[in-house]
Amino acid sequence: MPLYRVTLAYDGTDFLGWQLQRAGAGRTVQGAVEDALARLAGGGRVAVAGAGRTDAGVHALGQVGSFDLPRDLDPGALQAALNALLPADVRVLAAARAAPGFHARRSATGKLYRYRLDCGGVPLPQSRRYAGWVPWRLDPEAVGKAAAMFLGEHDFASLASAGGSVKTTRRTVTRSAAAFDDRGLVYEVEADGFLRRMVRSMVGGLIAVGRGALGVRELAAAFAARDRRAWPSPAPARGLTLVRVDYPSERGAVLP
Repeated sequence: MPLYRVTLAYDGTDFLGWQLQRAGAGRTVQGAVEDALARLAGGGRVAVAGAGRTDAGVHALGQVGSFDLPRDLDPGALQAALNALLPADVRVLAAARAAPGFHARRSATGKLYRYRLDCGGVPLPQSRRYAGWVPWRLDPEAVGKAAAMFLGEHDFASLASAGGSVKTTRRTVTRSAAAFDDRGLVYEVEADGFLRRMVRSMVGGLIAVGRGALGVRELAAAFAARDRRAWPSPAPARGLTLVRVDYPSERGAVLP
């Protein structure tokens, strides 16, 4: 059967996350894509592997899925057919035939996430689905120092949420950049892999330092403790977006 890969964008607000759940549990992105593919396949299940198992409420601009399809379709026709069958909060941005052995998750070499946090003032209704909010103005210098702490290879056990099944909690972060605009914080982080809720926990740490609840040295000590109980609470899911997934020799432009 032909092997395909698709790049997906979705508004995660009304989904329980990427991963398929038991029947009746609620909507998932994987479930929506597989339902659409089943119609193209004549009713049989087409299992889709996702590059990242985004949590409930998390969005994507560049999620990647791979699957075998028991029909040989032109990628453009596949994209158009899926977009005609998918709900309005999921769209296929690109489709292509994949090389033999390609797997959306196992073949990935890195991911880029972006977190949008509105700070202070009154939370805007227009932002409530796509940005976290805190009532405080954060100190940009302190936030920048805390963000730099994540760069390089580290053990992120203090930021790992329960329920993961990873073999190691060590990850290598190649970008950890905090920028401020008139609304608040935009944080981007790129790494070779992420633990469950790791980015939201990173942002939780930035918030704690930025508002003065913890000093940078105290946060560093919590980081080194390898104990989730020592780390601040994670930021809300709604501010997080999976922007891009990287594969060997395929580093491309960041989607808007």
